[in-house]
Amino acid sequence: MLEMRFDTCTSTVHRVFVMTSQADQHAHVVGLGLIGGSVALALKDQGWSVTGVDRDQSVESLALSRAMIVSTVAHRETTLLFVCTPAGQVIEIAKQLLNDFDSEKVVVTDVAGVKGSIASQISDGRFIGGHPMAGSEMRGLEGADAALFTGCTWVLTPSSTTSPDSYARLHGVLRDIGAVVMALDAADHDRMVAMASHVPHLVAGALMNEANDMAQADGALLQLAAGGFRDMTRISAGDPTIWPDILFENSDAVLAGLSRLQERITELTTLVHAKDRVALLKTLGSAADARRRLPGSAALTTKLTEVRIPVPDRPGVLAEITTLASELQINIFDIEIGHSVEGSPGVLLLSVESTQAPKLMGALRGRGFAAGMKSL
Repeated sequence: MLEMRFDTCTSTVHRVFVMTSQADQHAHVVGLGLIGGSVALALKDQGWSVTGVDRDQSVESLALSRAMIVSTVAHRETTLLFVCTPAGQVIEIAKQLLNDFDSEKVVVTDVAGVKGSIASQISDGRFIGGHPMAGSEMRGLEGADAALFTGCTWVLTPSSTTSPDSYARLHGVLRDIGAVVMALDAADHDRMVAMASHVPHLVAGALMNEANDMAQADGALLQLAAGGFRDMTRISAGDPTIWPDILFENSDAVLAGLSRLQERITELTTLVHAKDRVALLKTLGSAADARRRLPGSAALTTKLTEVRIPVPDRPGVLAEITTLASELQINIFDIEIGHSVEGSPGVLLLSVESTQAPKLMGALRGRGFAAGMKSL
């Protein structure tokens, strides 16, 4: 467990006060590894005053010496907190942060690769589960990069208790550091990310270990490893310590993905054994077509349309609307909450690509929302 040090008046841990920074925005990062360090650098580039803490004091010292953080003590006016620890530690740390920072302006989020178990145990509307789909073969703070999240998909998992204001603030910050924000239900995230991230990591590791074992007898093998092999195994060079928590927490989806992959390997084994050229070309061609259709990084379009949605005052509306946009593969470039006068519904303002606005409008009206739009 990380030692938590705050300068909040309500904290039950050791109180230490730091001088007030001139920056108006204060963020705190718990866990200064590759992702946490990159978050700190990215926020710093956007003008945030960033503090941070790590269980390893040598890491804290390095972050301070490189001016990645200004202190290991969270500022009393901190409004944004990132939990960048292994998945198994997120719940306890997030709950402590929510307790110590009791302002309604505070937003707490995490970066763990599994979301269901976390979402089910944190009901505070100021907590929003997150997962940046970014990484590197570099490890720890040494690999931290302010540009790591540029163009990457950053999943948020709003729930029925999520504060719309908290979501809008976090969405805006993540857009500012270059991420493309996608909203998913926590359970859907875990099912999909098992195939998109967790199973590929296991497969890359298995392939690398098999090649390495073969190289013990055939020393030239690894010298033959060209671009394709290196591309397929690159992720196996990442930090292994983060993976047990993720894989065990998401074991049902991971095991299901491995089972389906084993069926495909069995099918390929049969085709090669039978020398079935037609069927083999069909499956390889299908894979090639699917790979070419993978979506690339989303770039900000010059033509945006604002979709305006009067929303009823009931739980889960924000989660319903944002996850609907993700299901339709529509990127939300900006999100604002227009608060209502008493007796009138609030208004959710979404900025999306002009070409995608009619599609979103139709889907919203199909769900009973009276949406309107205007060009920006």
